[in-house]
Amino acid sequence: MCWDVSAWVESSGFDPPHQSDTRTVYIANRFPRHGHYVPQRFADNRIISSKYTVWNFVPKNLFEQFRRIANFYFLIIFLVQLMIDTPTSPVTSGLPLFFVITVTAIKQGYEDWLRHKADNEVNGAPVFVVRSGSLVQTRSKNIRVGDIVRVAKDETFPVDLVLLSSDRAEGTCHITTTSLDGETNLKTHYSVPETLVSQSVSRLEALHAVVECQQPDADLYRFVGRITVTQQEEEIVRPLGPENLLLRGARLKNTKEIFGVAVYTGMESKMALNYKCKSQKRSAVEKSMNTFLLIYLGILLFEAILSTILKYAWQAENKWDEPFYNQQTEQERNSSQILKFISDFLAFLVLYNFIIPISLYVTVEMQKFLGSFFIGWDLDLYHEESDQMAQVNTSDLNEELGQVEYVFTDKTGTLTENEMLFRECSINGIKYQEINGKLIHEGMTDDSPDGSVTFLMSVSLALRLSATSQSREKLLFLKAVSLCHTVQISYEQPGDGPGNPFSHANGFSSQMEYYASSPDEKALVEATKRMGVTFIGSHGEVMEIKTFGTSEKYKLLHVLEFDATRRRMSVILQTPSGEKVLFTKGAESAILPFTKSGEIDKTRVHVDEFALKGLRTLVVACRHFNVEEYEEVDRRLHEARAALQQREERLAEVFSFIEKDLELLGATGVEDKLQEKVQETIESLRLAGIKVWVLTGDKHETAVSVSLSCGHFHRTMNILELVQQKSDNECAEQLRQLARRIREDHVIQHGLVVDGASLSLALRGHEKLFMEVCKNCSAVLCCRMAPLQKAKVVRLLKTSPEKPITLAIGDGANDVSMIQEAHVGIVLFVNFLWSLITVAL
Repeated sequence: MCWDVSAWVESSGFDPPHQSDTRTVYIANRFPRHGHYVPQRFADNRIISSKYTVWNFVPKNLFEQFRRIANFYFLIIFLVQLMIDTPTSPVTSGLPLFFVITVTAIKQGYEDWLRHKADNEVNGAPVFVVRSGSLVQTRSKNIRVGDIVRVAKDETFPVDLVLLSSDRAEGTCHITTTSLDGETNLKTHYSVPETLVSQSVSRLEALHAVVECQQPDADLYRFVGRITVTQQEEEIVRPLGPENLLLRGARLKNTKEIFGVAVYTGMESKMALNYKCKSQKRSAVEKSMNTFLLIYLGILLFEAILSTILKYAWQAENKWDEPFYNQQTEQERNSSQILKFISDFLAFLVLYNFIIPISLYVTVEMQKFLGSFFIGWDLDLYHEESDQMAQVNTSDLNEELGQVEYVFTDKTGTLTENEMLFRECSINGIKYQEINGKLIHEGMTDDSPDGSVTFLMSVSLALRLSATSQSREKLLFLKAVSLCHTVQISYEQPGDGPGNPFSHANGFSSQMEYYASSPDEKALVEATKRMGVTFIGSHGEVMEIKTFGTSEKYKLLHVLEFDATRRRMSVILQTPSGEKVLFTKGAESAILPFTKSGEIDKTRVHVDEFALKGLRTLVVACRHFNVEEYEEVDRRLHEARAALQQREERLAEVFSFIEKDLELLGATGVEDKLQEKVQETIESLRLAGIKVWVLTGDKHETAVSVSLSCGHFHRTMNILELVQQKSDNECAEQLRQLARRIREDHVIQHGLVVDGASLSLALRGHEKLFMEVCKNCSAVLCCRMAPLQKAKVVRLLKTSPEKPITLAIGDGANDVSMIQEAHVGIVLFVNFLWSLITVAL
């Protein structure tokens, strides 16, 4: 089936992929019935991370071992001792060589067996596919391109799938991609209208559709394709993009089940394409030993040649050629002079081979092997909570730990525990902290006599006794936080699937779980719930909260989405009394300049104090509209959203018109909980002269906030940015400006922030300038990074003229390429400090 370029452009609006770069996937493998069709060949769904098989282990392992100069040298010496009459026994070389080869083979064989075991667990995982009109359980490795796969809640996608349908009426589902790009927020994916109704096996069996898409590509954020659905002999074509593709390794959340068609399987999935090919790592000590080995080998050859020449010079006189104590046989007298020279040369080579002691290599190999056990036995590296010891998977790299100059670390789950906690807030210029689910004035305790009237109690009393102005402001702040968000809720009835969004409010017993596109939003909504203002859920245009047991329903009129330019998001609601109100939250620099009332100066001071404590801050404000103001706002929003030309610019203009003249309500401080002792660890590394680079897939603002809170960036640092670059020339000019600023301000420390798009431009033709800027910065933060980009950054530094020793540490599948690229790779199991001393890859 070939591409119709004009039809592609008309139906999807995308540029058509090149014909040779496309694949055609027949859903449920219903191939055309005409005789000349030849099915395309696709990879199976097996993941292979091992190096050896039973059949190739011995020859492949021996080949790799004898590629080492030392092993090859001692093999040659052993063979020479076997072939000629030498002054030393072959056992002196053969036995130690056999010992070294055997120990190394056993060690590498065991390590590869562990990889096989892990592969078998993944490939043998049970999955459900639709075949022959029924739901069949099979193993993950048996999934074929074109199979319809069912994935249930909290399961990991076994292949790259195009979403066909979900249990939701609108055909959407929510996923997390933490193991792919490090982002913990919830992402929404969509099915096309023609397939979203296929929510049962019988309907899926009746579905006739074809997916045409690009060939496998490592870019996690790019997918171009189209789906052609045949309904009543009519072909309906819909475009497919990244929002329709569910990637292998991502996890299904807040959705009971989905059905999708497999488009990329096994080693062709985007997750697998982001893995680097395995290569044998060599330690710096081994490389230096090889260098010295070559030097001493040259000396040995010189000695052997010189001794052979001197022997023949000595034997030039007849009396020394055949002394009485060493009479030659007739065969020796008649043998070739060239062969005699070679034999004598080899004899001297064996005689002098002690200059390169094989015992040294035996000792080094034993030290590495036994040293790995000592790391596992070290009680200082034992983690009592999880009952885990430090695990060394590759003992060849033990000595590298003491030579590391650069540490590359992931952020989410490595520097942080990936757990947001509400800590403090400022309401109307007064600071509060949360203690036992209550907001307490700062400096007071929950049971203090002066502070016994907690915020929660004061608000409850205010609701019953015509609340004071101050209490109303506090309550309005909590309502703003519980309503200004895009949080979604999953209600699980006991033993059933998702329940009615308002079943909790109606008195039914159910378990409520919040899901958010931002971890901050989830932490804030959970905090207001603990304080008595509970977000119950949204259904269509209705958002419901419970304020100390009293249900209130708000009509959602408009959502002003967050963007990186405005750095804030807003909602316009109609209150139960019919009033129109805007709630907005965002960075202090995006809110405070647009406020006209409230405790602005006090709140600004409180925000700075929160930031100094390492908390992530958000400022909350509101605006009340009269009838005429709202009518104008509504009209301008509709006009901007309906515009076909310059829609983004017109929306930005309208948003600026709406989000002004704000009334400041307060600010929040949320802690992105750091791993235990991470600040002390980073400071210790810095004092040891080791530079730390953070490579993360997270957003720019989030990454910078965490870098500041964990001590990677100091508050006194001059933070330089290379972000949102659009072209090579623009990127080169920005790099030159940064280099100039560093030279001018050489006294102070600098930190550099780079995003993934700008990094791609910098590595395209400005590597030298980019490395100059990076090396002159005390700390570097790379955000919005794809897995392969992380590996490229490590390789760039590793191959620089200085050849520094690098270490990479991470906790997810998105870090594997970086870990494999670095000299030493560490997989995080428990916490940053403990794992920093374990060698994994």
